[in-house]
Amino acid sequence: MSGTGDGNAVGSGWTVAEIPSQAGRRALITGANSGIGYHAALELARKGAHVLLACRDKARGDAALKRLRDEVPAASAEVVLLDLASLESVCAFGAAELALGKPLDLLINNAGVMAPKRRLETRDGFEIQFGTNVLGHFVLTALLLPALVRAAVNHPQRPRVVTLASIAHKQGRLNFDDLQSAKSYGPMIAYRQSKLADLMLAFELGRRLRAAEPPISGVMSVAAHPGVANTNLFQVGEFSAVERVVRRGFGVAIGALLNSEAEGAVPTLFAATSSDVVDGGYYGPQGFQEMRGGDVGPAKVAAQALDQAGAARLWSECERLTGISLL
Repeated sequence: MSGTGDGNAVGSGWTVAEIPSQAGRRALITGANSGIGYHAALELARKGAHVLLACRDKARGDAALKRLRDEVPAASAEVVLLDLASLESVCAFGAAELALGKPLDLLINNAGVMAPKRRLETRDGFEIQFGTNVLGHFVLTALLLPALVRAAVNHPQRPRVVTLASIAHKQGRLNFDDLQSAKSYGPMIAYRQSKLADLMLAFELGRRLRAAEPPISGVMSVAAHPGVANTNLFQVGEFSAVERVVRRGFGVAIGALLNSEAEGAVPTLFAATSSDVVDGGYYGPQGFQEMRGGDVGPAKVAAQALDQAGAARLWSECERLTGISLL
């Protein structure tokens, strides 16, 4: 299966040069201090968006902001503190953002944790990959929906929620009896589950938005994946000295044979800005096994990601675990 949960579009030969003007638009990107998030922020700022770099570490955020302004001196950007592994932090940020009374045109749910060697927990006691990649972004999206709806009313370009999934979702399975991997933890098993959950929730969000009344229905939900990109997800974590060397080696190979961070950001930018994107779309590289490629278009969707009953159950479980309702 390919394309989307509910639609299809083709972005043949699309490049970041085709991003339309983003002047007057506000974009929030989680995990924007490095990797794909940083490069998405860079290109959106280059096109005139006001970019909010959502980071959990102020020093790293400030360093990324300086780097961005070095590359785009006229950039309109700021660092905002947000720790997706803390629901208190997410709720505090959401309240502060809504208090501004400003529209939000783009919410790019990019930040992620990938396969820590041992089971770790968020501040709220959730397994860290499910808690950060899934629940943190679920709550953030729920809290910021009014700002996105405000953009749907006031701005000519439809606001979008862009969720970062992964080709790893194809091997993912939802274990509703052990979503927190408390009974049994496998680093990649938990990661694949979190990325499958992200994609299923992106599709479910799209269905619920389209079923809602205007102006809520004016908000789009789309998803993207970077293929295999040389980001710090491969190199940051609790690894032995030997494992760090091996992961750095993988990074070199990925950089030579697959996608750079900048190339990995192209599907995200396509999903966030292209007029070819449709509601419920899922986009990624078009090269070998979707791992790389200069072109971007509909990505392949595993059958389990299209399970609407499973998605609805997952949605309810996210609401139960976090105490936050969304649509």
